[in-house]
Amino acid sequence: MTIPLEKTNAYYVTYKEEWYRLYHIHYQQYPDDCMENIYWLEKAVAADFCNPQFVGFKITDEKQWEKYRYLFQMHLNLKLIEQHLRLGRLYDKKAIYFYDGSFKKEYLEQLEVALSCYKSGLYYWQEAKLWYEKADAGSFKFLFITERQNWEDERERIRTGELNYEKMLKREIARVEKNIEQLNQMDEMY
Repeated sequence: MTIPLEKTNAYYVTYKEEWYRLYHIHYQQYPDDCMENIYWLEKAVAADFCNPQFVGFKITDEKQWEKYRYLFQMHLNLKLIEQHLRLGRLYDKKAIYFYDGSFKKEYLEQLEVALSCYKSGLYYWQEAKLWYEKADAGSFKFLFITERQNWEDERERIRTGELNYEKMLKREIARVEKNIEQLNQMDEMY
């Protein structure tokens, strides 16, 4: 028995919105899942915007289109921070105990990966703040994109200081650096 081959159409991913659709969260997220999402999100950040007709809701004027683009860039950078935090936490050893000297080398390698993830998150926080400032300009004071309410909520939370990844990332970086220092001072037990 032979299975007939059918012609399939190729789909070439080009625009931010298309790359963003590839981003997804698994119930149980492993390092490969985080890295895959980081890849999709970085591709989305670098890509061009699609035509305003195809963003998923009706954009009525240039001002709304401009704010949409600023909010989307801000949102992408916030998602990149979240993925770097998740990836860092998978490699992070929260506390160092007296008996951890046996696995000093392995723990140091993992903590370096976690530290790298957290420091990368700081870069994306700076980017998110730049896009937030553009989206929060006075010319947009009475313009709200209700179709992307969660993006508007993120913008408002940054404005009020309720959402501050910099504070969280710096706290995690300081803790990891302290753990690395503590491990470096340990002697191997066995």
